[in-house]
Amino acid sequence: MRPDPRLLLPRHVEEYRGARWALVVLVVYAVVATGRSLVHVLAPDSGAGSIATLDVDVEGGRNVVALLGQWGGAQLLMALLVWVVLARYRGLIPLMLAGVVGEALLRVLVGQLKPLETTGPPPGGPGTYVALVVCGAALLASLTPRSAGRGSAGRRERR
Repeated sequence: MRPDPRLLLPRHVEEYRGARWALVVLVVYAVVATGRSLVHVLAPDSGAGSIATLDVDVEGGRNVVALLGQWGGAQLLMALLVWVVLARYRGLIPLMLAGVVGEALLRVLVGQLKPLETTGPPPGGPGTYVALVVCGAALLASLTPRSAGRGSAGRRERR
């Protein structure tokens, strides 16, 4: 079967018709995104120095830490939306995967336009490319309806 772009905005949001493994990819993304965002929000240096290897002991370093912490708040909101979709509105899984892919594409683009200077490779660098490829494949799989003869993950009656 071919991907059906109409599944990005389905009429019935409680029914997910795509590949089961794409749902698993979104769960893994949600776990990673939740953890990453909590580090940015809660770590004293927002993970800037301790994880991303940015030198924050320079003039303006506190601003970098503050901005990364605020970005963590936005990431946490996205992660919470993904959890809501996984828990209640599984028909929107393709839309969430499209959002994840779009965000990764923008990070790659902005990273090319405004590269970071670090003392080591930050995990978000290669991780963004991995997320882009894996979530991109999951997006295509989530837009490809399963055949009628197989069970449907997430197909539950909701009242």
